[in-house]
This record gives sequence, C-alpha cells and structure tokens, in this order.
Amino acid sequence: MAPQTVPNDIILYNYGFSPFGKRVSAYLALRGINYALCEQPFTMPRPDLALLPVHYRRIPILAIGRDIYLDTRLILRVLESLPDISPQRLGAIKPQDVFVEKLLERYMIEGPVFGQAAGLVPVDVAQDPNFNKDRQGMLGRNWSKEELDEGRGECLTYVRNLFNLFESTILADGRDWILGSEGPKLADIEGIFMLDFVTGLQLPENLISAKTFPRTFAWLDRYQAAVEKAKKSGPEPTALDGQAAADHIHRSEFGRAKVSVDGEDPTGLRDGANVEIFTADWVTEHKDRGRLVGLTADEVTIAVTSKENAVIRVHAPRTGFKIKGI
Repeated sequence: MAPQTVPNDIILYNYGFSPFGKRVSAYLALRGINYALCEQPFTMPRPDLALLPVHYRRIPILAIGRDIYLDTRLILRVLESLPDISPQRLGAIKPQDVFVEKLLERYMIEGPVFGQAAGLVPVDVAQDPNFNKDRQGMLGRNWSKEELDEGRGECLTYVRNLFNLFESTILADGRDWILGSEGPKLADIEGIFMLDFVTGLQLPENLISAKTFPRTFAWLDRYQAAVEKAKKSGPEPTALDGQAAADHIHRSEFGRAKVSVDGEDPTGLRDGANVEIFTADWVTEHKDRGRLVGLTADEVTIAVTSKENAVIRVHAPRTGFKIKGI
C-alpha cells in the first residue's frame, strides 16, 4: 500500500472529548491549517503512541515531521511560529494584548481550573470501570461517587466564579472578543476552552447558564459557531491509523525547530546527557527517556530511538515537567 499523504507534515493524536484536544483542533480549524488526524482511545493503553515510541499519556500530541510536541501550551506556540502554512496567525501582536493572552494561558492551564472543572464530571461517567481505573489518582481523586458528590458544591462555586470573572470584567463593555478586535483569536481560545468543556457537564441552569451570565454565554456561542464554520469551510483532516502515522513520522525529516542546550541552565545538564522527562503533577510514572539535545528556559528536547532505528525528537515545555539525569 502506498504511503498516505500527510498535509503540512502535521499529525494530531487526539480524541474528541479532550478539552485540551479541542483547543488545538479549534486553532487548526480557525487558521485553516490542513493536517492528519490519528484518533486515540479515551483511556489507556494507547498502542499508537508506543509505536513512536512516546510514553507520555496525555492527549493531544502533535507531530511535525520527526518532531513530537507534548502539552498544548507548546503545541500552540509551535503552530504560531509557522506562518507559511496559513496566511494569518491568531496570536496577539501588541505587547499589552500578548500579556492578556499569556495570563489567560497560564491561569486556565497552570492554575486550578481543570482540577475544579473535572470535579463536575457526571458520576455515571466516573463510575465506568474503564474510566475509573484509568483515572485513579488523577488530580488527586479516586473518582468515587461519594467523593464527587461531596466536592460538587465547591467545584460549582469555583466554576460559577470563573464565569463571573469574564462576565463582570473583560466582556462587561459588550465586546465580541477578548481583545476587542475581529476574532476569535488565540486569546479567545485560551480563555474559553475550559468554559466550553464545563458547559457540556450538566450544569444547574439556575447557577451557570445564559440567564445568569448572558455575555459570557453569548461569547461562547459566537466562538462555537466560528469554529464550526471554519471546520465546515476548511479542509477535512486526513484520517490515519496508528501504524500509518508512525510510518510517516519515522520516514520524515526533522521539522524546522532548531535545538541547542543552554550551557548555563540551572539544572547543570549538558548536551548529550541521558535524561528522562515526565509531568510534575500526576501520572509521573509515564516517563520518556532519551539523549538531551535541546534545553532552553521554556523547552526541553530529547532524542529517542524507535524500534525501527529512527531517531525522533520529543519536545516538552519546562513548566509542568521535570527533567532528571539517568
């Protein structure tokens, strides 16, 4: 069978329910970037990733050639740096707008938002044996009915206050988009993706709805409509199975990312050191090991050899990840 064409040499490993995956697919659609999609199961194991090999367990993951990017903060940053695959970037330009965009990214991802929002997952979903076993310990929860019921009031209060934050501040002047310009832009994606997630979790209408937060829900409606329109008018992602995706990555060239190791990095790690990288908060047992080839203030890159003797580069952000010499 002839190899399948991979548009722009980009492969997204994703599953539809992932709020983090949705923010990447929304970005790709809004910029009109054509890519290939390798659908992943909702729970472990994910044998498609083992073919690369990548041990990191969170979704999404993005491949550009033989460069693999972990974590949506880094994924969106890399896509923003590729102007030639789409005529218009979504990131802010003015320094004050960049500041707002970055604050939203850090708060919505590095803050407590996901942990509180996840506490609103319906009990019947959490009690599914596959989900419950797979998510044990995630966000410090055992996902029992008793635990979710006990914490629901606190989580609802947090999420209600989050909606109120947007309603009573940035959207209070009647603007359509976060930066007040034509949108949606990256700042809107950063701010809205967790709101988009929680509105699908059976929220009580008297607390969190278009009645209680009309401006915020109108913003959400505009955003969802814009993303849906972009998906319908843009190219349909090319579907790849795991083997086809891995074969393409292994025979590809490295992307344009230039990597080097900062000799003054506070870790004291040096170019070529054998290291492992892993998430710093939970599921820390999923570690990727390889040779250090890139280390900057905000990114770490390791070279990993696959069973086919193909060397791939795995990139991760510094924040939220640990690097350890082995």
